Amino acid sequence: MKYIWMFLYTSLLIWSGLAPKDQFTWFLEVAPALAGVVILALTYRSFRLTGLLYWLILLHCIILMIGGHYTYAEVPFFDYLKTLMGSERNNYDKVGHFVQGFVPALIAREILIRKGVVHGRGWLHFLVVCFCLALSAFYELIEWWVAVGTGDDAEAFLGTQGYVWDTQSDMGMALLGAILAIVTLAKLHDGQIRKRCQGSLLVESVPLGQ
Repeated sequence: MKYIWMFLYTSLLIWSGLAPKDQFTWFLEVAPALAGVVILALTYRSFRLTGLLYWLILLHCIILMIGGHYTYAEVPFFDYLKTLMGSERNNYDKVGHFVQGFVPALIAREILIRKGVVHGRGWLHFLVVCFCLALSAFYELIEWWVAVGTGDDAEAFLGTQGYVWDTQSDMGMALLGAILAIVTLAKLHDGQIRKRCQGSLLVESVPLGQ
């Protein structure tokens, strides 16, 4: 599985970096994907994640790479949807922010469960959602700092497209993504965590099925 994962990741990264719309924006957009693969490599032996999470992380990386190649405001398929739906903006960035809540929710969920940080599913899922909102807010702060530091060079990275509520709607999409991840994948995720923790004393403390 890891070789297929790395092949897909590397292939998409190379494609993304070939003649992107804006080189500076490309680097800003794919930086989380580059940092993420380093973290995954360093923790692969000591804290191997579930298969579900690895594939979702790859999906998140691909979304970042596509946004970096075209810039989020100019992804061709979403330009087509914009015209088809009579919208004034390209909404690919909302997909990115939705996934920014969806995937980190399961990452946080798995770490909290397997490390035995939280007991009881209610508190677990509350803290997961809080983490995703905090992450989304921090990302918006990063966008602000980049914009202040680089001026017009960060316009494509911000991707507001003149929408006054862009920051709030970005955070709203991340919140929606986090909630939907828990609602739709918690049971599947629990099963994979059980399998990953099989034979470990830790599995006894995992708040699954409560």
